Amino acid sequence: MLDIVKALDRLTWNTQHHFAHIEAQHDFIRAWAIQFEMGYTDFRVVQMALQLDGKHHDLLAKFTAAYDDVYNYEYAFVAGGLEGFNEKYGDKIEDYRAASDKLLGLIDQVRELE
Repeated sequence: MLDIVKALDRLTWNTQHHFAHIEAQHDFIRAWAIQFEMGYTDFRVVQMALQLDGKHHDLLAKFTAAYDDVYNYEYAFVAGGLEGFNEKYGDKIEDYRAASDKLLGLIDQVRELE
């Protein structure tokens, strides 16, 4: 499999810190958007590595779906700031936490393949 350790590390960091940032109701900052964009690149690298490996289709499907779930929460923050996030997901912070935890668990499963 391709060397994706750094991509997994950054995805882990982004997932944990972006959730904590929103949960704490911190305002949008430019660095957050850059991390969001770079996180998408890291996601695609991991996704490509799993596709090329060809042995873990089920994990690939679960990883992709979990990332998409977290992406939706993060995109609401990137697109609308804290106000936009709260308007769309303000009452769903526990759902966001569960989505983040699921993604982190799947990242750990991918990491075990290395």
